[in-house]
Amino acid sequence: MHIPHIDNAAPADSPEGATTVSGAAADAAPCAFDSLAAAVLDDRGAVVGWTGTAEDLTGFRAEEVHGRPVRELVADLPHGPRGATPRPATGRVRLRHRSGNPVDVTFRTTRVSGSADFLVLAAPTPHVTGRQHGDALLRALSAQSRITIALHDTDLTTMQTNARPDTPEGRPVEPGTRLCDVLRAEDAESIEAVLRQVLETGVPVINRTQRVSWRHHPAPRHELALSAFRLEDARGRPTGVAALYMDDTGQLRARRQLELTREVAERVGGSLDVVRTAQDLADVLVPAFGDLAAVDLAQAVLDGDEPVERPAGGDPRLRNAALAPDTAVWPAGVRRGNVVPPLSDHPLLRRFRHGETVVHGPDDIAALVGGAQQVEQFLPREANAVMVAPLYARGLTLGAIVVWRTGSSAPFTGDEVELMRQIASRGALAIDNARRYTREHRAAVALRQSLLPPATTDTPAAETTGAYLPAGGGAGTNGDWYDAIALPSLRLALVVGDVAGHGIPASITMGRLRAAIQTLADLELEPDELLTRTADLVQRLAAEVPPGEQDTVGATCLYAVYDPVTRRCAMASAGHPPPVYVRPDGTAEAVDIVPGPPLAVSGMPYETTVIDLEPGGVLALYTDGLVDRGAEDGTGDGLRRLTDALAASCRPGRPLEETGRALLTGLVGEAPCDDATLLLARTRALSGEDVAHWPIPADPAAVSGAREWASRQLAAWGLDDLLFPTELIVSELVTNAIRHGRPPAQLRLVRHGVLVCEVTDSSSTQPRLRRARATDEGGRGLFLVARLAERWGCRHGQNGKTIWAEQAIGGPR
Repeated sequence: MHIPHIDNAAPADSPEGATTVSGAAADAAPCAFDSLAAAVLDDRGAVVGWTGTAEDLTGFRAEEVHGRPVRELVADLPHGPRGATPRPATGRVRLRHRSGNPVDVTFRTTRVSGSADFLVLAAPTPHVTGRQHGDALLRALSAQSRITIALHDTDLTTMQTNARPDTPEGRPVEPGTRLCDVLRAEDAESIEAVLRQVLETGVPVINRTQRVSWRHHPAPRHELALSAFRLEDARGRPTGVAALYMDDTGQLRARRQLELTREVAERVGGSLDVVRTAQDLADVLVPAFGDLAAVDLAQAVLDGDEPVERPAGGDPRLRNAALAPDTAVWPAGVRRGNVVPPLSDHPLLRRFRHGETVVHGPDDIAALVGGAQQVEQFLPREANAVMVAPLYARGLTLGAIVVWRTGSSAPFTGDEVELMRQIASRGALAIDNARRYTREHRAAVALRQSLLPPATTDTPAAETTGAYLPAGGGAGTNGDWYDAIALPSLRLALVVGDVAGHGIPASITMGRLRAAIQTLADLELEPDELLTRTADLVQRLAAEVPPGEQDTVGATCLYAVYDPVTRRCAMASAGHPPPVYVRPDGTAEAVDIVPGPPLAVSGMPYETTVIDLEPGGVLALYTDGLVDRGAEDGTGDGLRRLTDALAASCRPGRPLEETGRALLTGLVGEAPCDDATLLLARTRALSGEDVAHWPIPADPAAVSGAREWASRQLAAWGLDDLLFPTELIVSELVTNAIRHGRPPAQLRLVRHGVLVCEVTDSSSTQPRLRRARATDEGGRGLFLVARLAERWGCRHGQNGKTIWAEQAIGGPR
């Protein structure tokens, strides 16, 4: 139907006037075109015009409502005299629908120009309410200082925005402005390319990082997270682009500072050379913190000595130790090894000497170095700011870190001063550690006895005792060592090694190897694998020493692991003499073991030998100084003497410590030609009542059976206080074995001072502990085990792996 032209005249019976549109009615007009219904009423309120959208809204066709009073279409019109209801300019009513269900609408009325008729516009109230909420959201976002909203038309001209540059003027961005009017040209082109892509493809961009600067104030750079999406009309045609800019400058700066702190922690201090440590410190600061960096150190520090305390105002006598980057064009007076020139007395210099980190400007630098000629000699070109931080450690001023910013780089901020203070503190400690190492490396005498473990140990697997007699009656230092390392699941590792050579280098190498083997033992490697990794370490150590001292890093080693549950001992040898086993009945024999190459030779395989040990038997590990008497001995004579001596000395009830001392005295005398070391271990075995096994079927339903079996076993052992955590541990470990492992699988419980829960399967997959997210359906099993158990871990064998968890019996140890 034809709808005549309408004006904004108010209805005659409307006291407020139809030209004043407010509230929901004002929002109804801009609703989606397809949901806006229109009808024309005559001066009596009868329907004389009806649109297709009105028919869609009510279900009534035009011929059904033409001429009828509009009040008949209103479902909840107030009761009263006919015609007494006024015609409001705007409001909300419920209209009847052909289906019988009323429709809640918001409406507006206006007079048709040149006629007594009225035009009524109506829209579903939920559409109007949604528009109101959208407007409220837009207003709230526009009020946020860190969020900039911009609406662009199809040629990317700004139609509306809350942007206000943080420039001295700070004027808002006006509609009709283009990005190139407020941003640097290259920044504007980059953002417009993104917006144009969104406009053409319709694919939104989320959190794209953009670095921008204002056109008339380019010095500060801002980190923005750009999100953009295309605007479309009701028919899906593009009408523009909406862009949201989150100012992440502060957060990104904080993240970069945290990353720099982490880099300093990782990269600085890895070397024990003073100059290398200083260079690492300079390298890590460029370009993350500044454009140029130098580290100046006192000459005494470079020599490995403590810097001389100087009186206030004295010359620090610093020398340049490191510069970064190497490719920079440095002034003529700034070179590695050059002495830092004397500086004039200045308030900033006095603050530096009192331990403060200070920031200089170009004028301050000129005043410090004394004149334009000195500035040219020592000030990098285009430097606009320099930060100087003292390297202060253990009460000593070791030197200074100097960082320059050049060109258009932003000046240093207060939080960067604090960050530099922290970096300088860590760097000073690293440099001082290198200085102390330099001094100790030259002068210190290794204390041999302090490198050895306790002479005796007592574990569920065995009681051990170690005895050592240095060559020449203790006149020098050497590289023999022994160790008894308690492992998870009540197992015990026994180690005896012999480093080639004597003196401090041999002792240093011995200390390194002992620490490495202890670390590798905690990984629960098989003996052959452990020796392979140790051999690789020895090769790296050999590459570090001067050519004339490489013989000090060769070594032999015997590594054995005893399990008191299975009563089996697995061992491997790296060129070391075989152990001797003394049975409880007093008979003794050397273990038939296949020796591999010494640790100085990598790339060759080692072989693991497994033997059964009886409770009360003694396993003897030793170095060749105990059996080798040189040319006077025939082949195997020393080993036979040791075997006979052990059979005679290892009597039941005799203390092992006494036995060890007697063997050393009887076999090598007071002043042996070579270091002699002996480690004795009297083995034990766990009672069958303290060990329980349960085969795990390859069925997820077996988890409940495993829990029930474990509960019964703990109840039989009287460990009711561990029922709940053990059930959870068993449930998680068995579930993992069924889901991720391969059959056959077995659950084992071991009781002896601690409760050990082990699950073994045939898969070699390494379990990984991770923190599951809130929405993850799994991934919490090992995290739960780690929280319930005192410790847990995984070890690999030839036929699979074992995951174990250990709990203290009777409360935490």
